[in-house]
Amino acid sequence: MALSQPATFNEEWSDERVFAYLNHLPPEGSSADFHVLYNAYKHMRPHDFERLLTQFTADGRDINATNPQGQRIHDVIAQFPRHSTEFLNVLAKFA
Repeated sequence: MALSQPATFNEEWSDERVFAYLNHLPPEGSSADFHVLYNAYKHMRPHDFERLLTQFTADGRDINATNPQGQRIHDVIAQFPRHSTEFLNVLAKFA
């Protein structure tokens, strides 16, 4: 039986860990900028997402990039109203 890593919560993310998401490669035919934003949203807490967006926009990347269905990250996040408010508030700072 393989040992699994214990879950950790509320750990502090280093800049290296947060900014590593900027280098995530998308599937073929997908927007690299949308892919970064979507994966960051799925895995980060709002304050870490904000840290990423600060560097993302400073790098001149497109916060309005779309997925293959034409949705922006704002549209995708808004589909989950129970968990979206903080993330949408962070995004609004960069609009």
